[in-house]
Amino acid sequence: MSKKQRRQKSTLPIPLIAAIIGGILLIVAALFVFASNSDGSGTPKLAVDQQMIDYGDVKFNVEKTFAIKVTNVGDGVLRFKEKPYIQVLEGC
Repeated sequence: MSKKQRRQKSTLPIPLIAAIIGGILLIVAALFVFASNSDGSGTPKLAVDQQMIDYGDVKFNVEKTFAIKVTNVGDGVLRFKEKPYIQVLEGC
């Protein structure tokens, strides 16, 4: 074999090298994205233990109390921009 034939067999074509480097960069980028989601940057989701509270007929000015449990079941941290409140609507 001549020197030229030996040189061609031992070197990789440039497109193949570029594809290998590109694949490695994609893997590194994917690992970076998945690692950054572990800080609670997912989506928060609320779950309430009671879907309905029914006291029946209640006379005006009679106080009733109840307790509900609200839980974040999502994969992100729940943050309030203002104080949460509950609004009772007419007919509820």
